[in-house]
Amino acid sequence: MFLTHRHTTALAPASAATRISAYVYGNILVLAALVPITLSQTYWGIAIVAGVAFSTFIAHVFAHALVQNLHAGRSLTRSERLALLPDAMPIVTSAVLPCAVLATAGLHWTDPRNVQLLAEVVILIRIAMIVFVVERLQGKKPSGGTWIFSVAIALLAAVVVAVKVVLTH
Repeated sequence: MFLTHRHTTALAPASAATRISAYVYGNILVLAALVPITLSQTYWGIAIVAGVAFSTFIAHVFAHALVQNLHAGRSLTRSERLALLPDAMPIVTSAVLPCAVLATAGLHWTDPRNVQLLAEVVILIRIAMIVFVVERLQGKKPSGGTWIFSVAIALLAAVVVAVKVVLTH
């Protein structure tokens, strides 16, 4: 199965798999950045989340380029290195919605902690929804099992984030 990009171009399965991996990895790291921040300074939280996503993107592209150099048996050309960027973009885009949610704390509609919790829930929903994308790529129709598995994936992601936060903060 192929994942479409911008609804016009089909992606090869390997590229789709790389993007799904980047999507999950990016969302988990963004969630791990969200959990320990305090929103006393809203924009500081946004900077942390955006910074985690961007630095992870750079690290991912760097690592992927090294692997591709090994596969090719030579150094990649500039255009080959640039071609690696789209597959890593889901890492960066994982931060967009949570940063937008965090920015609403500046509107003072609700307590900043509620805004932070909403941003965390948004990420958990994004992680859960990847199960539907994978099943679509496999040509399967969503079922009750899809919903159960998506909740299980979100819970597992929350456990991974909890372990990361406990061990690193």
